[in-house]
Amino acid sequence: MGDFNLALVIVAIVVCVIVFISSIYLLVNYQHPDDANQAYFPKFVVVFGLSIAMISILMLPADVANRHACRHAIYNGACNLTLPMKDLWLAVYIVDAILVFFVIPFAMFFYEGDQEKTMGKRIKSALLWVVSTAVVCALVLGILYGVIGKVDFTVRHLASGTTSFPTSWQFSNNQPCIGNTARQCSAFTASVASEKTWSMRTTFPEYVVALATIVGSVLFTIFGGVGIACLPLGLITAFIRRPKAVITRSQYIKEATELGKKARELKKAADGLRQEEKNGAKGRAWRKNVKAVEKELLQLEEDVNLLEEAYPQGEKAETAWAFTVLGYLAKFILGIIGLIVSVAWIAHIIIYLLVDPPLSPFLNEVFIKLDDVWGLLGTAAFAFFCFYLLLAVIAGAMMLGLKLVFITIHPMKWGATLMNSFLFNVGLILLCSISVIQFCATAFGYYAQATAAQEIFGHTLQSLRGIKYLYKYNVFQIGFVILAGLTFLYYIAFGWRRKKPSARFQLSS
Repeated sequence: MGDFNLALVIVAIVVCVIVFISSIYLLVNYQHPDDANQAYFPKFVVVFGLSIAMISILMLPADVANRHACRHAIYNGACNLTLPMKDLWLAVYIVDAILVFFVIPFAMFFYEGDQEKTMGKRIKSALLWVVSTAVVCALVLGILYGVIGKVDFTVRHLASGTTSFPTSWQFSNNQPCIGNTARQCSAFTASVASEKTWSMRTTFPEYVVALATIVGSVLFTIFGGVGIACLPLGLITAFIRRPKAVITRSQYIKEATELGKKARELKKAADGLRQEEKNGAKGRAWRKNVKAVEKELLQLEEDVNLLEEAYPQGEKAETAWAFTVLGYLAKFILGIIGLIVSVAWIAHIIIYLLVDPPLSPFLNEVFIKLDDVWGLLGTAAFAFFCFYLLLAVIAGAMMLGLKLVFITIHPMKWGATLMNSFLFNVGLILLCSISVIQFCATAFGYYAQATAAQEIFGHTLQSLRGIKYLYKYNVFQIGFVILAGLTFLYYIAFGWRRKKPSARFQLSS
């Protein structure tokens, strides 16, 4: 038994190293050329934040494997070298909360600060914002913890008489308990008055994790619900809208001329907005126009890429066209696979979480059977489904960012992602990763039973005073399914159409 646990520790160390290397790889390949050889502190925050996010997702499968290491022990403390999962959970999520609410905002304020100012002034300006935020958060957390930082467990007081130890055991539907006269156990005969509420104060770290989970759950419900539909359907509609054939040179010149005209209009609008900013006219209309310019710029970049795909140039034009066709075919295949995963997620939520009692364990049973085939196969599938939810959150944030004025656009592009966009998306991933883990621990409760994650995100979180009703009535799960259904309907009705630019810029000067 100890050998298996030692192997688990070694695997955990190796996975952490791989995660760290993967984070560096993502940073190097996604960063904008303008950020090369500079902005080292934001880059460190990005790598560290991505590593924490990925490790937190992988910790739930590790928690399940840690429990399996002791499945033959009478109690968990009976086997040696198990990972201290509860302490690890709390440590990771305290670090997660510090990164989301303090470190990442500081890095964003520092990165976006006036480049003409000295380093000291930029640090001072960023610290003022972060310290103000820290004071407000500390006051709110302290007041909430002091007033309602308790958990309320519903318990039942049971009592029964004594009887002689039997010489033989005879149980049946008519006699489920020991004794010749007892036809029902005390739990069945207990009155309603035997139910009582047992209150106790939770620990402060668990309370911080719980509140961070609530904030993340709101974002996860909105972005994840939209994203779980738009992630696969976006890939499929990209295949439907793909260029069917190489266009002629005259068509290319005509389209390129139109795009050049649009680029000049955007430059003129951007110059006007910059002048308004210098004049101090940063009102609601200015912010709306900035958002409109950002949308049009993203649409322009997409149109330029599509034009380059439809008219490949150079000596390897035929090879480039072949790769374009294969790329769209890969998007279609990945879209179909993603659609299957999304439908499986929605079906599992309805079957296992929203119907009481559950109609079937569904994916829980699939993971258990995969574990029977090979020890880590079910764990790998479990981790994939959790990671898929994080991808859905990013896809949903991108889609809503293009649709709604009050959501800032922070696109992630290969070789063209600025550090502020990187930091924003890492913060979103970190904040939603807590909720993804809580969601997975609940959705796969049968597979992840008796884990440290269930103790933190199940019993404590769902019994927290003032919050438990959100989980008792499945508010987040219902909202997730409704938004996913609405997004599916939207894509069926309008998603296959190519969107045309509609923004107009009304400058005040």
